[in-house]
Amino acid sequence: MNKKMRLLAVPTLALGALALSTGPAMAHGEDSWSSQATLNTINNSGTTGQAMVEVHGMEAKVTVNVSGAAETFMDGAFPHAQHIHIAAQGVCPGPDADTDGDGVVNTTEGHPYYGMIGTSLTTEGDTSADSALAVERFPGGSAYTYERTLELTPETAASLKDGSAVVVVHGVDPSRMPAAAAAKMSDLDPSLPAAATLPAACGTLMGSQMEAMPEGGADTGVEAAAGSSNAAGIAVAGGAGVLALGGAAMVIRRRARA
Repeated sequence: MNKKMRLLAVPTLALGALALSTGPAMAHGEDSWSSQATLNTINNSGTTGQAMVEVHGMEAKVTVNVSGAAETFMDGAFPHAQHIHIAAQGVCPGPDADTDGDGVVNTTEGHPYYGMIGTSLTTEGDTSADSALAVERFPGGSAYTYERTLELTPETAASLKDGSAVVVVHGVDPSRMPAAAAAKMSDLDPSLPAAATLPAACGTLMGSQMEAMPEGGADTGVEAAAGSSNAAGIAVAGGAGVLALGGAAMVIRRRARA
């Protein structure tokens, strides 16, 4: 190569290196994986299900299938708050987690086992811990399929990767709870009955690396199973008319006291 050709080659190589360094980052195998969990009944709720989280970078498609859940309050769908809990032991609590002896394991008694909320699995809008009790934006009824593609926080992504992420579905029919526990108010929000926030199903997300991003995306929302109710914007009927789901706390509290 003569001197002139060498001079031309240097900037060409430099520009190529610049293009590689400033272009969009491409995800590699370690950035994509899936995690699955079997959701087992907790607190005698009868609720079971399956959950899957398909991760690509900081985005995740979350699918949750639930059956046997609490169905109604005052002819309206029972809202089921659901979350990915993180950064603890990564396990579901057993009966011995019931430290106050009321016969159920409430949400805070489960925190040492499954951790605090990393992501709220809402049907729309915010997915942070701030939406933990946004009852009008969670699915509901006795059976449902939830799908949503959402952004993960770094903390949730880390727990998914290290196997300490746990899916918890909340909301138990008061008739399935000991009378003393059913009469209590929630340990998370004293304006709600304990039944509304009590853990109903729980499962640890176990992961495996994926070769590529799953094809297609998921629409936000919930599909109710045949013959069941769905609370992605359902109104809860009261004795004097129809109450918005945002008033579900009052309906639930009346039922719990009864």
